[in-house]
Amino acid sequence: MLENIKNELLSGKFGLATENENLKYYTTFKIGGPADILIKPDSESQLSEVVKFCKKNSIPLTVIGKGSNLLVRDKGVRGVVIALKDNFSKIEVNGLEVTAQSGALLRDVAIASFSQNLTGMEPVSGIPGSVGGAIVMNAGAYGTEMIDIVKSVRCMDDEGNIKEYTNQEMDFSYRHSLASEKGLLVLSATFLLQKGGNQDIQDKFNEYDYKRSSKQPLEKNSAGSTFKRPEGHFASKLIDDTGLRGFTVGDAQVSEKHCGFLINIENSTCENMLELIRQVQEKVYEKYNVKLEREVKLIGEE
Repeated sequence: MLENIKNELLSGKFGLATENENLKYYTTFKIGGPADILIKPDSESQLSEVVKFCKKNSIPLTVIGKGSNLLVRDKGVRGVVIALKDNFSKIEVNGLEVTAQSGALLRDVAIASFSQNLTGMEPVSGIPGSVGGAIVMNAGAYGTEMIDIVKSVRCMDDEGNIKEYTNQEMDFSYRHSLASEKGLLVLSATFLLQKGGNQDIQDKFNEYDYKRSSKQPLEKNSAGSTFKRPEGHFASKLIDDTGLRGFTVGDAQVSEKHCGFLINIENSTCENMLELIRQVQEKVYEKYNVKLEREVKLIGEE
């Protein structure tokens, strides 16, 4: 990166900027190397300006929210990484609609909706990610996905242009959306919910919260479900039935509590985790002739 371009990126005009920031602190896996430059824009205008600047100067650009579905390579990420979770987390409730910026945690959005006796987000309230990430991958849990509760989504393209898309235009399908297909940056989403009874909502929330906490290793460093659901099967059961519960490569391990979760015991490298993923895929395929597809997104320099 040319010195004058780097200095402009680090000047603060696009938001708080740091050099060689370790990205393991920006993902729930706690794995990964440094970003050349990490920027935290304060506003949509700053975000638009840095997007345009990177496009104009052919600088690779990566955007992260909570990093709950990310595996960052050990050499880190070249170019500019934009982190949204600190400054893009505003939530507003208006009647049956809840609008949240992309950096807001899905759980916080759900809790805000419950406080206004709105029902619909109980099943997804435990998804450990940001609104932006949830929209991009059409995240879901217990039979409810973003497609079921989203009214509209505001996105920015790689030239800094902003457009609002309807639910239908977002082209949601299993772990897919228009945003993932076109590389759009999600700015905010509006959820359309229903009026409900306070006690019923609280009971549902508690039920889903217990289901998740009792079965999943929430206290461990992971990126949630590592693999997509193979058609006609459950990834966790296939992994367990292959005898891989607790299987370990370095500090990367198949969770003993839930085999669909691969965890970083303490200081796993990305290479350890990738090797564990590869071996799990290979052994499951050998035994059941089923290909497990990685759901976790891999970014960074090989």
